[in-house]
Amino acid sequence: MIITIENILLIGSLLLFLSIIAGKTSYRFGVPTLLLFLGIGMLAGSDGIVGIKFSDPQVAQFIGIVSLNFILFSGGLDTNWKTVKPIIRQGVVLSTLGVLLTALSLGTFVWLITDFTIYESMLLGSIVSSTDAAAVFSILRSKSLALKANLRATLEMESGSNDPMAYVLVIVFLTLVVNQDHNIVTVIPIFLQQMLVGGLAGYGFGRLSKFIINKSNLGFEGLYPVLSIALMFIIFSATDFVGGNGFLAIYISAVYLGNQDLIHKKAIMKMYDGLAWLMQIVLFLTLGLLVFPTQVVPFMGIGLLISVFLILVARPVSVLLSLVFFRMKMRRRLYISWVGLRGAVPIVFATYPLIAGIDKASMIFNIVFFISVTSVLIQGTTLSLFAKWLHVALPERVKPVSDVEKFISDYPKDTMKELVVSPDCYAVKKKIVDLHFPRNTIIAIIKRDGQFITPGGSTVIEANDVLVVLADKTETLEKVQDCIVSGAED
Repeated sequence: MIITIENILLIGSLLLFLSIIAGKTSYRFGVPTLLLFLGIGMLAGSDGIVGIKFSDPQVAQFIGIVSLNFILFSGGLDTNWKTVKPIIRQGVVLSTLGVLLTALSLGTFVWLITDFTIYESMLLGSIVSSTDAAAVFSILRSKSLALKANLRATLEMESGSNDPMAYVLVIVFLTLVVNQDHNIVTVIPIFLQQMLVGGLAGYGFGRLSKFIINKSNLGFEGLYPVLSIALMFIIFSATDFVGGNGFLAIYISAVYLGNQDLIHKKAIMKMYDGLAWLMQIVLFLTLGLLVFPTQVVPFMGIGLLISVFLILVARPVSVLLSLVFFRMKMRRRLYISWVGLRGAVPIVFATYPLIAGIDKASMIFNIVFFISVTSVLIQGTTLSLFAKWLHVALPERVKPVSDVEKFISDYPKDTMKELVVSPDCYAVKKKIVDLHFPRNTIIAIIKRDGQFITPGGSTVIEANDVLVVLADKTETLEKVQDCIVSGAED
């Protein structure tokens, strides 16, 4: 086949189409979508049926970094602060100390059973030290598995925030492997700088992004999601430029933005939800193309041994030690230990040694790929089973409402009232987004000069407007009236 732009688009679109269909079908049989996407990529790759020649780790890494930006930002936007706040300490400890303990324990095991140097072993341990949020929650959704108490929020917090810690560890130990004259003491400042600058930049850029989005008068709703993409990449690249952790910065800024009042927020979040799925599929397909199955086979034995140690020893030990100071039932700790799926992120991190050109880079990449596949295959297909064994799954009669019911319930309709905006009200000449109405409230329509206006976040309230407000209860309507008259926030 002659390679042309048209052929590339044809093959790419067909692979994307097959991945979506395969992912939808896999839900019925409980097969993790990650395996389907990787499998399609491998079948299309050099060792597969299609025979697409792709072996450029730099291109794969670029696609991986771009994809992770969207995936982490989307995950941050979807994080409800009220849900996460009660378990914020557990989540932070798991995503930092837990990742560190996993990397060190697994690295020590690799050092003992292989001919890797101590730093090469720690590098491998660091690469597979973080869990994969996309893999975890795609499986939970496909199984309609509801978990007790704040267990799901804890898993969401950990999975969404532990990639930055793993990334820093990868950079630190890769530096030690490449620069033989360095030692662990010399790279500690790098570690501290990455985490501190990344965290501060994330919060600062989050506040700045809110100001830019709400104060920009773009005129077209479709431009606001585009603006948010530009801001996302600025946050990542600017933070990285000043020596901070870009992944941590975009996650923190997204969590901040997701819990603020933004103009056209629903449009932005829907766009990111779709793009996050697209980026997951593209990422998995790319990594599948990059892998040569014939090169993975020789490392299956050592890969299986490391994978079993990670699942049964390193992960449980790191979780139990990290949560030792928190009050939590043992069965919930054990379930968190089991939900330690490795997905596409470790494979992306495994491209860093390839690009750096270290001696055992190819071996590390193939072992990491095998660990990721076995982790998803073993743990991903047994999440429901372990939830029932450990009694952390909610019974059918008390499971949360379906997505459709939740969508309907998000629109309060118990109380409706027309509120007149007098000329001396605080709300006059203010955008709706700046009034900070209670969350469980909808301004359904605005009557202005005999005409009806469908409002959005950027709609400016005028004197003598009549607002048709829907709310869940009378008290909420009173708070809305306070926001209009005096600017009092919920």
